[in-house]
Amino acid sequence: MAKYIIKRVIMAVITVFAVATITFFIMNMVPGGPFMAEKALSPQAQAALNEKYGLDKPLGEQYTTYMKDLLQGNLGLSVKQRGRTVNMIVASKFPVSARIGGMAILIAVCVGVPLGSIAAFKRGTMVDNIIIVFSTFGIAVPSFVVCTVLMYILSTKLGLLPTYGLTSWKNYIMPVAALALYPSSYIARLMRSSMLDVLGQDYMRTARAKGLSQLVSIFKHALRNAILPVVTYLGPLLAYTVTGSFIVEKIFTIPGLGSEFVGSITGRDYPLIMGTTIFLATLMVIMNVLVDVAYKLIDPRINLK
Repeated sequence: MAKYIIKRVIMAVITVFAVATITFFIMNMVPGGPFMAEKALSPQAQAALNEKYGLDKPLGEQYTTYMKDLLQGNLGLSVKQRGRTVNMIVASKFPVSARIGGMAILIAVCVGVPLGSIAAFKRGTMVDNIIIVFSTFGIAVPSFVVCTVLMYILSTKLGLLPTYGLTSWKNYIMPVAALALYPSSYIARLMRSSMLDVLGQDYMRTARAKGLSQLVSIFKHALRNAILPVVTYLGPLLAYTVTGSFIVEKIFTIPGLGSEFVGSITGRDYPLIMGTTIFLATLMVIMNVLVDVAYKLIDPRINLK
């Protein structure tokens, strides 16, 4: 296990390096610059700002300087939020997104796994059809539509919940629900197909033939094996959701990392774009390693190479 983890850590470093390199050069291929939109600035002032942030140097020199700083954990200065480093922005905004994303993932697992299992056991019945319709709806409907519907019904019509900010526990209900709908629906469908496959295996028929009750055979054999594809899906999903859905955060005016990322793109805040992209890539790589380790803990028969 230790040898495998070391190997994956080395691969993770290479992956993050590749993501940083690709993002850097693609970002700089876009015409314009971070100070072009500020019409009040004179050409001399723009040139001074470019010199201050090192944007006047050749691209290769900018890349070398950025990578040296990155190796030291320095993500640079934001060119739009003057006086703030990217490290400070990520450190202050990520906990907000993590709270919302963590709650959404918890709800998605608690809803999706039972629904998928019930649909598999009730295959072909009305219950199965209802769950399939629900999961298909949750996957097909875009998150901004879900946000709009929730705001219209729960806020505009009923006046039950606030529509922006995170000042109380009520503010979390709609964003978390909007974030949890898609993953819970996807997990339900994934769990259903996986559980159907497991229930048809020989060892399940053998367990029932030995006299094990349906409840024991489900929890001891079926669920443990059927949940493996869900664990695979949770790795990248956790990294994406915890970092925050860009659309959901923007609609509900949530001061999280997702809204910062959207603002950095529209404002061409190059260091912030780089920093949030690298942070997300690192988080996804870490989650994938943890998923592989969880695989081994759930099913010791899996051989990690």
